[in-house]
Amino acid sequence: MTKAERYRNIIDYFIANQPEAETELLYDSPYQLLVAVILSAQCTDKRVNLTTPSIFEKYPSVQDMALATPEEIFPLIRSISYPNNKAKHLAGMAKMVVEQFHGEIPMTVAELIQLPGVGRKTANVITSVIDQQPNMAVDTHVFRVSARIGLTTRAKTPLQAELQLIKHIPPKLIHKAHHWLILHGRYICMARHPKCRECGIRSSCLYAQKHIPLL
Repeated sequence: MTKAERYRNIIDYFIANQPEAETELLYDSPYQLLVAVILSAQCTDKRVNLTTPSIFEKYPSVQDMALATPEEIFPLIRSISYPNNKAKHLAGMAKMVVEQFHGEIPMTVAELIQLPGVGRKTANVITSVIDQQPNMAVDTHVFRVSARIGLTTRAKTPLQAELQLIKHIPPKLIHKAHHWLILHGRYICMARHPKCRECGIRSSCLYAQKHIPLL
């Protein structure tokens, strides 16, 4: 099977079986999604979704959060990983959005990565989810799954994996492919015990072909 055939088979499977794949983070606005994604670094979406309602109740807009100090934000996110750093990031992000972007969450990767706590992965998430831009956010799930399946080859960094993925995925599907790979990694292709016998793409997966030949 060629790499092009592998991509085509896997994309066709997800189009048929997960046509409406989307983030599991709960949000009602670009501001809320940005807060949630910043909090989600090295933390589960479930924990983030339990935490954000109290944040958005106290700071319903980015303008409200811009008036807060890290010390005021910290108690609301103490159950999240790295709460001290993330409290500083949220306060700094909100102030910069208000002061430099007129209170509107910017919608380009170049602008977003200027914000505290926002790296390329987070910027790709925001622009692809909110604006359906053809940007591929590579987190640990995407990085692991794409390599294991055989979509990427010898990628040593998230950026290398991102560039390989967007080269082969049609631009109109990249914003969905991000969620396909994340959800597949969370529920089927887990790091330690992948559920290969339940996997709908095992016939196109390099890992399954090499390690589970009887499937």
